[in-house]
Amino acid sequence: MNKQPVVLVTGGARRVGAAIVRHLHASGCDVAIHYRQSADEAKALSQELNAARPESAAIFAGALEDDATPDILIASVTDRFGRLDGLVNNASAFYPTPIGDTTAAHWNDLFAANARAPFFLAQAATPALRKARGSIVNIVDIYAERPLAGHAVYSMAKAALNMLTQALAKDLAPDVRVNAVAPGAILWPESGKPEEAADALIAKTPLGRKGEPTDVAEAVRWLLMDAHYTTGQVIRVDGGRALNI
Repeated sequence: MNKQPVVLVTGGARRVGAAIVRHLHASGCDVAIHYRQSADEAKALSQELNAARPESAAIFAGALEDDATPDILIASVTDRFGRLDGLVNNASAFYPTPIGDTTAAHWNDLFAANARAPFFLAQAATPALRKARGSIVNIVDIYAERPLAGHAVYSMAKAALNMLTQALAKDLAPDVRVNAVAPGAILWPESGKPEEAADALIAKTPLGRKGEPTDVAEAVRWLLMDAHYTTGQVIRVDGGRALNI
């Protein structure tokens, strides 16, 4: 049985996911790094962490939209580490869905990544998390509360993830705490939003700057490891952006 707390981070090979993985690892956790297409990044990150602490990181591939993946992924992680203390539903899909051009495939894709997969991963992980009295953290979005223009389906899917956070917090209590982090301007999306919109967004952020991936990672770490009397909450890490959304 693994002695260190074990946390699975979906989409953990790059960008904010990799920052969360590194921060949790530096805090003493062993980490299960899920990826879909970023195999090279996942392998490099795992090697980096295992060089610092042997056998402390492992990688797991899987397309979360496939019905079988959540059960397989959780079983693979618990087989490898012998336990599961935390689940971070970080993997996401983001792109515009203009009215008139949106298809059922867009709907299914965005809901699969942002709502369906987190539910079925949480369901599969519940026995191990109950045993560990563990925790789930979902990465949501400030646009789950007020929609982003041109992104109706994405905003709806993240709103569903917000509700899932509250529903699971109620259904899994008192054994498992469930919370969420809503980042603001951290890393600009690789697709779906033009770069020139970044300055306008920052101008509406009271702190007047973008945040860092480590800001999100620290919020995740606190919710997983130290927020012992907190469940069903969404923590905004947005520089105050939601005040002017």
